[in-house]
Amino acid sequence: MQSTSSPTPSDDGIQHSSRFSLLNIFKRDYERYDGVPPINIYLLKLLFTLMFFFLGYDSWSHIIHHTGPWDPANSAAWFMWGSCAFISFIGILRPLKMLPIVLFEITYKTAWLIVVAYPLYQRNELIGSPAEGMADNFMLVILPIVAMPWRYFLRTYIMDKHAA
Repeated sequence: MQSTSSPTPSDDGIQHSSRFSLLNIFKRDYERYDGVPPINIYLLKLLFTLMFFFLGYDSWSHIIHHTGPWDPANSAAWFMWGSCAFISFIGILRPLKMLPIVLFEITYKTAWLIVVAYPLYQRNELIGSPAEGMADNFMLVILPIVAMPWRYFLRTYIMDKHAA
């Protein structure tokens, strides 16, 4: 009988340990994820899955069931959210390729919280205002901030001298 901690050969000839270790999800994986820890990959896939289902449901339901004339700014926001939800499916399959979408989400939510919600909060006007529900949802921006592999993002998207 083979021990669960012994290496097992795979189809590519590389021996991988078949023993699961919780600590391994926090170690940088240079073979599969270009140095990104698997925990970041799992969190990104979770983030993109949530975007696909929840944001997709909310935005496309609103778009499909809308009646009457559209307000240009409001409609642009709904279609932007619908488009982000739609392309988040790619992020479920290839999370590292879709990191600019995560940065976009972090940027617009954080900026809105600082510029719109925080002044209302300081004046004790946030609770009960139309912005309260959005502020509650946008506070979840902590998930993409934690999920983002910042070192990989900076190395790949900002510092890469070969990028066009």
